Amino acid sequence: MASRDTNVLIPALITVLLSSLVAGCSPDGGKAGGSGDNWSPPPRHTGFDYQIGGAYPPAKDVGVVSRDRAAHPAPGLYNICYVNAFHAQPDERDDWPADLLLHDRNGRIVIDRDWDEPLLDIGTAKKRERVAARVGPWIDGCADNGFDAVEPDNYDSYTRAKGLLNAQDAKAFMSLLVRRAHRNGLAAGQKNTAELASSGHELGVDFAVAEECGAYDECGVYAKAFDDRVVVIEYTDTGLRKACRAFGERLDIVRRDHDVTAPGSNGYVRRTC
Repeated sequence: MASRDTNVLIPALITVLLSSLVAGCSPDGGKAGGSGDNWSPPPRHTGFDYQIGGAYPPAKDVGVVSRDRAAHPAPGLYNICYVNAFHAQPDERDDWPADLLLHDRNGRIVIDRDWDEPLLDIGTAKKRERVAARVGPWIDGCADNGFDAVEPDNYDSYTRAKGLLNAQDAKAFMSLLVRRAHRNGLAAGQKNTAELASSGHELGVDFAVAEECGAYDECGVYAKAFDDRVVVIEYTDTGLRKACRAFGERLDIVRRDHDVTAPGSNGYVRRTC
């Protein structure tokens, strides 16, 4: 068999090597190798637990668990990584540049009073990119630690922004987070915000994490938008009953205490349908 001309072979090999190097880089800092379709949404009907307030061994009937980004994933389960992406944590407020905290027209920081959390300013493309540059490494960390998906919280912060942010701002920022997750091989979940559920596929969102959709008669909105790939947290017995009655055979539903505490605390509650 005749050998190939080395004048043809060497340039071809160089091209392949350069292509491999380029493919291994992510333009916005995501892990190499996370692109493509190598992420999966949470499996349906495997049982769910919401542990963002403190990790503990899941019950035997749990196949999907959500934990804070600082926690370790639960071995052998599908793990969702909680990231507070649209607010600043109260103890991290001073870590943020002042101009990335949303200010009202009088110069005061806009606070979510329920959790004492400042809203992040995602009102312009440049600010969204700057906020994403800080949140993005947290998403990278979720992937590095072995999580399967990410749950960016407070997607609905624009509804508490005193008219300073709108739905388009939220969607534009969410799209940056979704792309970052996918480049890391993570599925991306929409947290609450039923009014934007119909836009989920447009943004590339893979599933939903819905708090109190039973209590507020919103579970059907998420179920339709995400083809039943929805995990539900209720914080009252009434909400649990309503969610279970209407969607107990379709969605994974759990009742937790409002502070999402671990077993052993006085307020700990966990019940399912």
